[in-house]
Amino acid sequence: MFRILFLFWFTFHPVHVTVTSLDYMPDSAMFKGFVRLYFDDFLLDCACEMPVDKLKAGEKTALKTLENYINEKIIIQVNNRKLTGIIRNVEIENNEVDIDLKYPDSVKPETITIKNFVLTGIYNDQSNMVIVKANEFEEGVKLTPELTERTFKVN
Repeated sequence: MFRILFLFWFTFHPVHVTVTSLDYMPDSAMFKGFVRLYFDDFLLDCACEMPVDKLKAGEKTALKTLENYINEKIIIQVNNRKLTGIIRNVEIENNEVDIDLKYPDSVKPETITIKNFVLTGIYNDQSNMVIVKANEFEEGVKLTPELTERTFKVN
């Protein structure tokens, strides 16, 4: 009986992981970004109260709250210059939030530094997966509460 309860608990235990990707678009001199996280984790980490319906409906204050959260928790520097993301689209399904971003007015990257603090102060087992693509360069890394930053040399 104990084994069955343990397996049941383990099956439904939440996963503490996010995915972030950053893709340089040389034609438009900008980066496209993508972030996936769980809505309940977002609410916990931002310490805000937001009904999911407001975000699904694209309400401006809800989108701005999410945009500020992303720019505060995921810091992107290209050639030592901080970029600020602008939300292009948000989709929510089954508690997963997919966020498409753009980072305009970017310069040709030589180095890209990503600091990811999403949920690192809440979960000891947090994994923030990051994928960076620029020209012929592509690399992925797992950031954790112990390792929140990575610099990529893309040229």
